[in-house]
Amino acid sequence: MADSSFDIVSKLDRQEVDNALGQTAREISTRFDFKGTGATIEWQGDQAIEISASADDRATAVLDVFKDKLIKRQQSLKILDASEPRPSGQQSKISITLKEGITSEDAKKISKLIRDEGPKGVKAQIQGDELRVSSKKRDDLQAVQALVKSQDLEFAVQFTNYR
Repeated sequence: MADSSFDIVSKLDRQEVDNALGQTAREISTRFDFKGTGATIEWQGDQAIEISASADDRATAVLDVFKDKLIKRQQSLKILDASEPRPSGQQSKISITLKEGITSEDAKKISKLIRDEGPKGVKAQIQGDELRVSSKKRDDLQAVQALVKSQDLEFAVQFTNYR
């Protein structure tokens, strides 16, 4: 019998992030507490978002609304890398970069975790920005998924290509 396998990846659903951004923009344009604050949220390139408002607390409030929208769309908040509010002229701005992919150090940490604490006979191979986990038994693969989910990693984790 051939080995069963799955991939551990860290990807974001750009369409869902874009939908959350659009919903946030609509909400801050209609909410009373954002009137006259010049609060905006917009894309800055492919992997960055910028929030601007007239005060630090308003910019932080926009960020909180954006996080709420992401949660409702089943997106992990671990994809966000938000800066502290910084003054820019009359505005206060927050830059957000979107994190995607597993770094080689993180992949090594996960594969060491699987080797040390996972079931015997499970192999983990690093393939670029993802990790392929394979085993003869599907139950062992499910145990590895539970083990990885139980860890508090600083990046979002998804499991794909389960065969």
